[in-house]
Amino acid sequence: MQMSETRQIAASPAEVYAALLDPDMLIKCVPGATEVTGSAEEGFEATVVQKVGPVKATFKGQVTMTDMVPDKSIKISGEGKGGAAGFAKGGADVTLVAKDGGTELSYDVEAKVGGKLAQLGSRIIDGFAKKMADQFFNNLQESLEGPAADDAEDTADVAEDAPKKKGWFGRAKS
Repeated sequence: MQMSETRQIAASPAEVYAALLDPDMLIKCVPGATEVTGSAEEGFEATVVQKVGPVKATFKGQVTMTDMVPDKSIKISGEGKGGAAGFAKGGADVTLVAKDGGTELSYDVEAKVGGKLAQLGSRIIDGFAKKMADQFFNNLQESLEGPAADDAEDTADVAEDAPKKKGWFGRAKS
């Protein structure tokens, strides 16, 4: 499974790069992470609890950072074993470019699974892998930029002022 995406983050490339190397930031960003220890130089050890379709597993694995070009790019590789559930491994090539007063972050992700997880089918696995990557980079962006509280308040105000609409079931009974 492979995918690519680009997103704009309102932080400098140096801040984004530093966040990718910080175990405290990684535990906030990796969905389901319960523990992240180690360093970028020696590699990280992580424990992640995830449910993929009907299979819930605790993965213990290693994450290594290679091809590190400060404030420009990094290659993140990881491999985890989930006991009877199987294994997952993959990597991401992350590129950072200063743009519009912030950072344009681009990533190319590749993931592979084996064991019971592989039996779920590529459609479930691909969807799950995309969701995990999106959540990781959304969490990273929110951690660096802060929560979009103003957006949430604006949406709530609009919802309160909006006229109440009947659902399709209410219309069918009328």
